[in-house]
Amino acid sequence: MLHKAVKVRLYPTSLQQTLLSQHFGCARWWWNYALNKSIETYKETGKSLGQSALNAFLPKLKKAEETVWLSECYSQVLQATTLSLTTAYKNFFAGRARFPRYKSKHGKQSIQYPQNVKVLDGFVQFPGKVGKVKAELHRNIEGIIKTVTVSLDPSGKYFASILTETEGDNPTVSTEGRVIGIDLGLTHFAITSDGSKVSKYNNPRHLAKHEKNLKRKQQKLAKKQKGSNSRNKARKTVAKVYERVTKSRQDFLHKFSKKLVNENQVVVVENLHVKGMVRNHNLAKAISDAGWGTFTNFLAYKLEKKGGKLVEIDRWFPSSKLCSNCYYQIDKLLLDVREWTCPNCGTRHDRDGNAATNIRAEGIRMLQTDGTAVSANGGEVRPKLGRKSVLRHSPAMLEAHTIIASI
Repeated sequence: MLHKAVKVRLYPTSLQQTLLSQHFGCARWWWNYALNKSIETYKETGKSLGQSALNAFLPKLKKAEETVWLSECYSQVLQATTLSLTTAYKNFFAGRARFPRYKSKHGKQSIQYPQNVKVLDGFVQFPGKVGKVKAELHRNIEGIIKTVTVSLDPSGKYFASILTETEGDNPTVSTEGRVIGIDLGLTHFAITSDGSKVSKYNNPRHLAKHEKNLKRKQQKLAKKQKGSNSRNKARKTVAKVYERVTKSRQDFLHKFSKKLVNENQVVVVENLHVKGMVRNHNLAKAISDAGWGTFTNFLAYKLEKKGGKLVEIDRWFPSSKLCSNCYYQIDKLLLDVREWTCPNCGTRHDRDGNAATNIRAEGIRMLQTDGTAVSANGGEVRPKLGRKSVLRHSPAMLEAHTIIASI
């Protein structure tokens, strides 16, 4: 089965906005209540509450005088919130995510409808009191609708992410074709090597283009009185600037990843530890603005859909300090050194181009170690007198179970 998500813009009426606001509030309150119950129970008994145990609280809460307003919310929205919380707990204990946090009424709001949602001509029909909501359906919704997530952005825009399921499987993974290595950076967003040619792609620096405007809007927001309507308007203005930055970044990453996937069958990247890298306060803003993690994720699901392969090499692999000609490794290479000469063979290297070439060669070596046939189009895979790799793990492939198709 194939899963695909399409994000569409919603245009609810004033009454529908009020109903959705109530649903957001109920779901947020129930998440915080259930999370608090789970924490208290774990402290007392050493065991956490499961999905069924948490849902058992809902009927009593709906009848209680203090929380009778919960009954106005569509019941499956609250049950979907319970499922999200128990999933968050599982991800935490499995080491895939941090501990679940309480939700705030400030910022993005969302609820999920697990079933009974229909897509009509120009409308999305939700169960319960919300009913038919006008929608901008920019593409056909194909397959069986599994879940629909309704969200409200800080800028005040409503969206619905429609997850569908269709019959079929992704194409069989093949490594026959062009192989490209990518070195991600800040001056240049990406430096690519296909074995014979090195290409550089400039970093758009999306946040820097809006920084002056953002600073001006934030200064106005800071002067507004808390709780006032003017402050709420100023907050939405700031949110719209951030929204433009996010959309321009997403557009660039989608288009660039699509270009690389269309031209190559295997893409090799470094498994960067972005969370650790942003601890450098001098580079944190630039690293976050680049969106390396999102870019890698886009590459992963696009290659999976095509039948290609994403290979991640170890983050400690000395791609910059290794001569791509003779594989001599130098001891130190400061960040401000952009070119260097190999003391063993005398080859002059561009730091980033050399790194991309080494990343590609290491990715091919990893595939061949696993017994995968790889085409070495565009250059030699590895010189005969090469040094042994420092890698001690198998190549990992990122997976994206949900494809965000709106760009």
